[in-house]
Amino acid sequence: MTDRRSFLKHLGAGALGLSILPALACTGRSESSSGDESESDKKLFFDISLAQWSLHKTIFDGKLDNLDFSATAANTFGIHAVEYVNQFFKDKAKDTAYLTDLNQRAKDNGVKNVLIMIDGEGPLGSTVEKERLQAVENHYKWVEAAQFLGCHAIRVNAAGEGTPEEVKAAAIDGLGRLSEFAAQHSISVIVENHGGISSHGDWLSAVLQGVGKENCGSLPDFGNFYEYDRYQGVTDLMPFAKGVSAKANVFDERGNEVNIDYRKMLQIVKDAGYKGYVGIEYEGSELSEEEGIKATKRLLERVGAELS
Repeated sequence: MTDRRSFLKHLGAGALGLSILPALACTGRSESSSGDESESDKKLFFDISLAQWSLHKTIFDGKLDNLDFSATAANTFGIHAVEYVNQFFKDKAKDTAYLTDLNQRAKDNGVKNVLIMIDGEGPLGSTVEKERLQAVENHYKWVEAAQFLGCHAIRVNAAGEGTPEEVKAAAIDGLGRLSEFAAQHSISVIVENHGGISSHGDWLSAVLQGVGKENCGSLPDFGNFYEYDRYQGVTDLMPFAKGVSAKANVFDERGNEVNIDYRKMLQIVKDAGYKGYVGIEYEGSELSEEEGIKATKRLLERVGAELS
């Protein structure tokens, strides 16, 4: 196992074509690459995870394989918890050999599999019953895959066409049915504010309240509220939160996110009593994905240390 671990550390460090110091290659950690060591050493009130979407350009360009994601998270970014995106292994949900390999690589690198983000499996809030029930069934395989990988949840979308009230009723039904199945596998179903009516925090919180199941919660994303006040939206969703997504796009010269007040956001998160994972989701274009992830990590560590 030592040889495999050593190999994967070098693989993860090189997967993005990065050059890191030999000392980091030996330890398999890269906190110093993000700077602010005194801040990263302080125990935060939350844990940091890495959302795979932060590397979607690299993956789509064929420069990083899904199987190597956990090694890259650990050895390039010093992050030991990951959030997968089903798009990057969409035909592997029932492939136990593949999932075994994926799981083993995470274990070899000391990485926790946190959740799988699910897209493209149909609208759980469809007002057409047949379509909604098919969408629910389409998600079953990902519930089982998440359990196999040791994740605690799958992230889903509450999408549908119709009036807010019509979609609300449909989403409550769809999410409720899926949550019943997921409960049998000790998996939570968590809904992100992810476009359309779901980007209204009051609407989504009402849906989750309507579902009323312990294993059905929210994944508040700092950036996906559009016309709805982002701080109010996170406040609306935190009572149901089983995950938090730290969206980042643009940074100023002081390392702050230009459009999101991270101190205000993390204070909201802390005030809700949340102590789980906050997942880095960098989507900017001014910095490379590598540098954007590191910048977001530094920001979370700095502000998190101030609030912890």
